[in-house]
Amino acid sequence: MAIPESFLDELVQKTDLVELVGGYVKLSKRSGSNLFGLCPFHSEKTPSFSVSADKQMYYCFGCGKGGGAVNFIMEIENLTFPDAVEFLARRAGLTVSDTKDTARTSRRRLLDLNRDAARFYHGVLSSPEGAAAVRYIGERRISKRMVTRFGLGAAPNSWNSLGDAMTSMGYAAKELLDAGLVKENKKSGGFYDTFRNRLVFPVIDVRGAVIGFSGRMLGAGEPKYLNSPDTQVFSKSRHLFALNLAKKSKAGMLILTEGNIDVVALHQAGFDCAVASLGTSLTDTQVRLMARYADKLVIAFDSDGAGEKAAARAIRLTEKTGMGVRLLRLQGAKDPDEYINKFGADAFRLLIERSENHIVYKMGDIKRKYDMNTEDGRVGYLSEATQMLAGIRSRPEREIYGARLAEETGVSVAAVENELANLTKRDEWRRKRSMERKITRPAEAAQPSARSIRYANEYSAIAEEGVVRCILLDPPLIDEARGENFSESEFSSPFLAKAFGILRARSESGKEISPAALFAALKPAEAERISAILQKPESIPDGQQALRDYIKKIRTESFRAKAKAEMNVGEYFSSIKDIKGLGG
Repeated sequence: MAIPESFLDELVQKTDLVELVGGYVKLSKRSGSNLFGLCPFHSEKTPSFSVSADKQMYYCFGCGKGGGAVNFIMEIENLTFPDAVEFLARRAGLTVSDTKDTARTSRRRLLDLNRDAARFYHGVLSSPEGAAAVRYIGERRISKRMVTRFGLGAAPNSWNSLGDAMTSMGYAAKELLDAGLVKENKKSGGFYDTFRNRLVFPVIDVRGAVIGFSGRMLGAGEPKYLNSPDTQVFSKSRHLFALNLAKKSKAGMLILTEGNIDVVALHQAGFDCAVASLGTSLTDTQVRLMARYADKLVIAFDSDGAGEKAAARAIRLTEKTGMGVRLLRLQGAKDPDEYINKFGADAFRLLIERSENHIVYKMGDIKRKYDMNTEDGRVGYLSEATQMLAGIRSRPEREIYGARLAEETGVSVAAVENELANLTKRDEWRRKRSMERKITRPAEAAQPSARSIRYANEYSAIAEEGVVRCILLDPPLIDEARGENFSESEFSSPFLAKAFGILRARSESGKEISPAALFAALKPAEAERISAILQKPESIPDGQQALRDYIKKIRTESFRAKAKAEMNVGEYFSSIKDIKGLGG
């Protein structure tokens, strides 16, 4: 959906970023005109998240996240660009207008289709076509209350039931295809339902919109579990099943499981904080999403080998967030659903209370590799476990688990602490050396972290950043660039050329040049980089001369690049003296 630039300008003007961010982050500490708070995008104890009321931009000096109002809502609410605009528009009392040509293919239309499909599937449970699903629900001991709470439904064992029902409501086959509700028959050119003969679980986002579906096969057939494909409104890697319900829990934690049935069983047993991933390995995005709603996480994956591997991956991801992570070992059952059915809710609650934190869990995994009845086994365990513990930044934690390790291996606490101290010093030395190497490689240090906008010519890009920064800090300087006959065609970085082109076009049409307006026209990674660029110092009183110097440097680098491409190496170096007058 194309959103008019004029609408985005009005939206930015009517959105106070400080007020917007203040709804998610406690902002108090001031530095100049900026407010600071704890970053909502990564774990930290000292505020490094800055919000500028003047520039209407935010930037985290810790993780590098930055941008304007739209970028912030995209990140914090896990929304696409159109969704973020719609979110802010409602907040500002504005209406995002769809043109007649795009109305039927807009995101809103797909959400309406998903909602109606969910109602159709739920209604099937009350018909003869839903008998198999009703039997399965009974076998899994799922109550009517949970059926309603989760909006469970059934996909009939037929090829076109959903498709026919939705087209009779006015939806086009193309819309059904775009929503992932039907698939195309390559031979006949027709369409058939994606979900057939399945118990259906609507996937609902944190704002209550149906964005996709999961289906469990009823009877024989593969795959046993099927999820909607990624669509304009749904991405398996960015959402969690039942987070719309779990976010309201008073438990103070989230329980992460592997399956939808496990989630339903846990909610039914009183654990209303359970969620599940959607048929993919846990992602950074999903972990950050959970960290927004809870400080503690209990991982309750299946007890088989695949579940243990998935748990190990989940630990690696969640350690970065600062969440308190604990893991359940489901002895006597393969998954949470079976455990509760066999032993009851109280036993599961006791299991959570006695669960291992992620460090103890990892120590246990290492220990099981070795025969602790032999000296070689104890030495092997001691060596690998100290390597793992040395990576813990907190000294008190290292000492606590070091003492535990000493007891398990029968060596002195002093010996373990000494080894941990040596390993920690070595790791710190390696980190320091790595940082020093980055500092001594200015070209590499200048590179954006996002690979999609990496620079081909770092030296020219530094100057190109300077041009964009000068104009954003002092908009009339765009006329100076125009006077130098400078255009985006001279940029080596497509991303910076895009930013400059937006600023030039706004100037030519008499529109305001500001960071906030630019952010609204950029992708998240691009907005983050512009935010970082604006953190670098620039002498505004000498802005005119600085801009000229940057343009001169860009043209020098362009000349050098062309010369190097056209000449052999010897000719190139002999020509250096001829271009020194151009600068640089």
